[in-house]
Amino acid sequence: MQKAAPYKIKSVSELHRLFGLKNPDHPLISVIDFELLKFGDSEIWKSFYYDFYCVACKKGSSGKFKYGQRDYDFDEGIMSFTKPGQIFSVTNVTDDPVSGFMLVFKSELIRNYGLGKVIGNYNFFAYSTAEALHLSGKEDKIITSLFQQMQSELKNNIDYYSQDLAISHIELLLNYAKRFHYRQFLTRNSENNELLTKLEQLLTDYLNNKSAIEGLPTVYHISNELNMSPSYLSEMLRNLTGQNAQTYIQGFIIDKAKELLSTTNLSIKEIAYDLGFGHPQSFSTMFKNKTKKTPLQYRVSFN
Repeated sequence: MQKAAPYKIKSVSELHRLFGLKNPDHPLISVIDFELLKFGDSEIWKSFYYDFYCVACKKGSSGKFKYGQRDYDFDEGIMSFTKPGQIFSVTNVTDDPVSGFMLVFKSELIRNYGLGKVIGNYNFFAYSTAEALHLSGKEDKIITSLFQQMQSELKNNIDYYSQDLAISHIELLLNYAKRFHYRQFLTRNSENNELLTKLEQLLTDYLNNKSAIEGLPTVYHISNELNMSPSYLSEMLRNLTGQNAQTYIQGFIIDKAKELLSTTNLSIKEIAYDLGFGHPQSFSTMFKNKTKKTPLQYRVSFN
């Protein structure tokens, strides 16, 4: 029997209806109080996705929540960010109390504004829920206040300035989230350094065990092995090393190439293939871009 396709929640108004809420004050944006939500018995919640952005700050759990293929526990309270098209599942719904707010907004709201052009730069929209933002008490008060201000503004009658103000509120919220994510990276330095050690071991094993015949190690492959999203891996490395994941992996490969060029008699072609390059010329091009020398020039410098 073919599995049913995930249900697409197309509009903010439809989301309100499904949650048992009155119509939103604005057709393209809404701030929803989690205490008011009612999931009901609808089959929709078993597999669904939004056609809009969602920023949620939630404490407590009223059901089994699945994002992608993993289950998550919201009891501690987290702030999460999702973009259109990401699939969710909520089952075993309970009446347990929850609190917090959820901001949802359609792409059309921001399309003709600067935010529409740069929203992809807010990398946390591509994090998995397991990498969500854990707020301190002070940060939680700031975020809650921003949600409440936005909710209050949306209750005003729509006028010439409504959309501009809505965009300003979203930008302020996202910029505070960016600041708090940076704080979280700093306070988790010990944990992130352990991940860096695991990353280096993964790359070493990948190259030493000749699995490089499958090609160069990719950001997707490595992040999957580390159980994190590619965006989170890049952000973690950027904070620890100043490099994104792609640049870091390439640097690791070049360091391995330097080792082989200086300590073995393998030909340039053999080294290229051992490292996972499909063509020796691709290896030579990357090596020169990174070191300002060709592989042969680098080898000669050791003789």
